[in-house]
Amino acid sequence: MERVEFRNPYRPGAGHMPPHLAGREDAFAEFERLLGQDVILENMVLTGLRGVGKTVLLDTFKPRAIEEEWLWVGTDLSQTASLTEVNLATRLMTDFSVVTSAYAVPGSAKIGFDLGSGEPRDQVSLSYEKLWDLFMGTPGLESDKLKAVLEYSAEILAGHGRDRVIFAYDEAQNLSDHPRKDRFPLSMLLDIFQSLQKKGIRFMLVLTGLPTLMPKLVDARTFAERMFRVVTLDRLNDDHSREAITKPLDVAECPVRFTEASIEIVTEQAGGYPYFIQFFCREVFDGFIQQIASDHQTEIAVGAIQRKLDIDFFSGRWARATDRQQQLLWVIANLNNADGEFTILELLEKAKALLEKGFSASHAGQMLSTLADRGLVYKNRFGKYALAVPLMARFIRRNYDGPTVP
Repeated sequence: MERVEFRNPYRPGAGHMPPHLAGREDAFAEFERLLGQDVILENMVLTGLRGVGKTVLLDTFKPRAIEEEWLWVGTDLSQTASLTEVNLATRLMTDFSVVTSAYAVPGSAKIGFDLGSGEPRDQVSLSYEKLWDLFMGTPGLESDKLKAVLEYSAEILAGHGRDRVIFAYDEAQNLSDHPRKDRFPLSMLLDIFQSLQKKGIRFMLVLTGLPTLMPKLVDARTFAERMFRVVTLDRLNDDHSREAITKPLDVAECPVRFTEASIEIVTEQAGGYPYFIQFFCREVFDGFIQQIASDHQTEIAVGAIQRKLDIDFFSGRWARATDRQQQLLWVIANLNNADGEFTILELLEKAKALLEKGFSASHAGQMLSTLADRGLVYKNRFGKYALAVPLMARFIRRNYDGPTVP
C-alpha cells in the first residue's frame, strides 16, 4: 500500500498554540469588553488548572490587543521576580522598555519640572537604561520610584498617541509578598496600578495563573477583588472536545479522519483538558499513520498512550511526595469528588475508612500545605482543597494500589 505522508497537526507542548482553539469564546469576548474601556476600571485574571490552555489563550489576546492599538508588555513571572520590590520593578521596566525604546526623550530629561534655558537638547531613546536612571533618580520608596517612571513614560507615550498599554504576565501565581522579610512586591504592583488607573492612565494588567492567584491578590490587597475581572477556564464539554479533536484535521486538510469510536475514546480519556486532547490525538494520529503505512490496522492503544502520559506528565509530580503524602493523595483520589473540591473533614472521614492509620486534622493540614507548595494541591478562598494537577486522581488510581483496608 502507498505510504501516507502527512505532518501531525497536534501540538501537546506546554503553551503551544493548537491549530484550532475550541470552547473559549466567552473568555475572548470578556477580553474584548475590557479592551473597550475608556477608563480602566477592571483588569483581568485568567485562571485555571494546568492544561486548560491559559497560556495559549493569552497568546491569542496579544494580536487582538495590538489590532486595537494597545501596546503589549509582558512575559512569564518567575519566583525571583517577586522576591523584592526592586526585582519586580526591574522585571516591569525590562519588559516595558521593549516598547518605550521606540520613543525619544530629551537626553537630560528628569522627572519633575523643567526650567531649562530653552536651548534644544539631545534626544535619546526611552530605553531600559533611561528608565533605570529615572528610577534611581527619584526619591522615596521603590513604589514611589516605579510609579514615577510609569507616569513619566505614560506622558511620553500619550504624546505619540499611544496611551494604552497592557502588562500581561503568565505564571503570576509566583507573585508573593514576604512579610517576615518586610518585602511586599505583590502589594506594590497592585498599589501602583490602582494609582495609575485612578489618574486616568490606561495601563491594564492581565494576569494568568493557577487558582491560587486570585486568593493571593486579595490577601495582599482587599481591593483586588474589585480591581480584577476573574475569568476561570474550565474543562471543555464534550461538544467542544469533539471540536478540538476534529477541527485541526479540517484546518490542515488532512486525508485521515478519526472514527466516531476514536473520538469518543479520546474525549473520555482527555477529560476535557485541551493539553490532554492534543497529547492523545498526536499519539493516535501517529499510530494510525503507521498502521496505514503497514496495511495493518488495529484499535487505539489506550493503555500504551496512558503509560506514556504517566511517564511524561504525572510521574515527576508524583515523585515530589513522600510515602505518607502519597497515601494522603491516594485517599483524595478515592473521594467521590476527587476531580473537584473537598474539605479536610471529607478527607479525614475517607482516610478513616480506607487506612489502618488515618490522619489528624492538624497533620492533614500540614501535609496539604506542603503539597500545595509542591504544586500538587491548592486551597481556595473558602478553605476547600483540590488537586492542582488535572486528571491526577485517575493517574493515582491506575498506578497506586494504596494500603489494604483495615
